[in-house]
Amino acid sequence: MQKAIWLLVRPWEDLKAEEQLDLSALCQASPELCALHDLAQSFGHLLRKREGQRLDDWMKQVKESHFRHIKRFSAGLQRDYEEVMAGLTLPQSNGVVEGKVNKLKLIKRMGYGRASFPLLRQRVLHAL
Repeated sequence: MQKAIWLLVRPWEDLKAEEQLDLSALCQASPELCALHDLAQSFGHLLRKREGQRLDDWMKQVKESHFRHIKRFSAGLQRDYEEVMAGLTLPQSNGVVEGKVNKLKLIKRMGYGRASFPLLRQRVLHAL
């Protein structure tokens, strides 16, 4: 099951020859999986190429499909539409900030219950 999901969401050109054959067999065996593959690939392309202008078309395709989990995902995107569009169209990203916060939390967790604040401060200052 996990391998099938992985085949559905990865770009075709990233698949090995054997995986491409497996995906082709899955799509021939089930038209539903083929439709799901198309939706997953179009959304992945939309994300990788940052083509936010195509989001409305993708959401329309999802509404016409009968995949309830993807419809629920699409509804969540619709609730945060402005934020999603900003993420898909603007070049700015808060990825660096999120990485620093993650590193800080990791250092804090490593010293939990064993270190005092001065030691935590020193570790953070030397890590950044």
